[in-house]
Formats: sequence, structure tokens, C-alpha cells
Amino acid sequence: MNIVGACGHAARRFHLVGHDWGGSLAWAIADRHPQRLASLAVLSRPHPNAFNRALAMPDGDQAHRSRHHKAFLDPDACARLLADDSRWLRERLKANNVPAAAIERHVTMLGDPATMEAALTWYRARGAIRTPLGNTSVPTLYIWGDADDTVGRAAAEATGDFVSASYRFEVLPDVGHFAADQVPDRVSALLLEHIGRNPAT
Repeated sequence: MNIVGACGHAARRFHLVGHDWGGSLAWAIADRHPQRLASLAVLSRPHPNAFNRALAMPDGDQAHRSRHHKAFLDPDACARLLADDSRWLRERLKANNVPAAAIERHVTMLGDPATMEAALTWYRARGAIRTPLGNTSVPTLYIWGDADDTVGRAAAEATGDFVSASYRFEVLPDVGHFAADQVPDRVSALLLEHIGRNPAT
């Protein structure tokens, strides 16, 4: 809320968009401050309750997809992620069909040890447990690529069970975890359409 206020819109509703870690925060903000949001849009990261449900499934699919979360809690995580010219990060992005130019932009930012440590601090502060939230009560767009290697279909499809306002679930065929890099025009069109249907008045 302080960021919105600093932008001169402390009294106005706003549109919130989040991806992955930012998506987790977006779900939490929508839960705590629904009256401030005109709309919510989340890429990849399912509603925490849907995520928790999928993590507990006996097939172990989502638990396997999320195994890197616990690895990020290790004290030496930063060194391992950035070793050999950020090899892990580069291979992770490449496996998700992120264009080469976008990979370089990601690595330029996250390849700095201080920046990576700052990002990992959020994981460490949160811990391995995702606190359940209430149902999301603002208009929500959830975008998921069906080739996302970190979020399985069970968690993605269950997200709608925890949204009590208008809800759109958009599945992007053959798109991985980084949809905004892989199909930016499609993502932008979906976001603009969603925002247009839910004016911040």
C-alpha cells in the first residue's frame, strides 16, 4: 500500500499483477486488502490453498515440481544458483523456452550475488509452509501455461475453487513457467482485456 501511496494514488483502487514469487504476494495482498484492488491477475502461481492441496496429494507430482523451494532455504543456495556463470538459472530458463535475449536480461539482474540473496531472503522469511488464505473476493485472472514445470494441472485447476468474485482461468498451450517472456503479446492482451473489464473507479 505504501508503494501505491508513493505513486500518488493512496485513495484509489488499483490493478495488481504478479508472477511466481510476486504472485504469492499478490494473492496475500488481495486477501488482506480486497477493497483496494480493482482487479487481480496472477501468472503461474496458484492460489495458496490450491497449492497446499496439490502439495498434499499422494501422487507427489506437485511436491516433486516444488522441490527447489526447500533448496532455496539452504544457506549456500545463492552460491549454488550462481555457480559457473549462473548455470542453474540459465538452464532453468532455457528449459522453459525463454528466449535467449530474455535469459540474458534475467541473469544480468539476478546474477548479482546481492540481488540473488535479497530474492532468497523472501523465501527464507516465508519458510517452507504457505499460510492458507481466505477466498479471493476481487475479479481475478489466472494465467497458467500447461508446460509449466513448477505448477501442475491439479493446483492450477483448483485455483478457481478459492475465488469468490468473477474469475477467468486462461490456459496457454505449450507455454512454460515464464509466460510473459515466452508469449508476451498474448499475456499483454489478456491483461489489458481483464483490466478493461474491471475499471478502477
